[in-house]
Amino acid sequence: MDYQLKRLKRTRITGGHALDFCADTMQLPGGRLETWDFIHHLHGGGAAVVPVLPDGRILLVRELRPAVDQEMLELPAGARDYPEEPGEEVAARELREETGYRAGKMSFLAKIYSAPAFCDETTEIYLATDLQKEGDMQLDEAEEIQTEVYELAELMQMIQNGEITDGKTVAGIFAYAAKVK
Repeated sequence: MDYQLKRLKRTRITGGHALDFCADTMQLPGGRLETWDFIHHLHGGGAAVVPVLPDGRILLVRELRPAVDQEMLELPAGARDYPEEPGEEVAARELREETGYRAGKMSFLAKIYSAPAFCDETTEIYLATDLQKEGDMQLDEAEEIQTEVYELAELMQMIQNGEITDGKTVAGIFAYAAKVK
């Protein structure tokens, strides 16, 4: 499709250690100009992992997310430490840190944009199998995480009931369910 919508200019307004907040000057199809908000993830995003225990149950983490003031049930996940860090390494690191498990096998499941209307953050999602417990969690100072295990059918029902609302977790569970069908 030949789009008439065009970005004419991007201006960095402010930033932090992980994000830049920008104003994009957009030319609309009719020629009018508008300013749109844009968020640039300095490291490109991160990775998440669907950890499947030997008995087939899936390991998730529960933690408080202050941005939405809610406790969330999520896949273990985290941001890249640097832009070129391979997603599989991020997923393996986060699995070890947040659960104490190491995967014998990791395979790619999906890649998602978190909020493509205004942000370029991506999350790569991996499947982790042949899990082995290697020790305690290695949490960051700000993390308070509890691990929980569920059957795939339970997680699918929790998504359909609106109990699991984290985007990467919903995408990861559905990608995994499609793979095992």
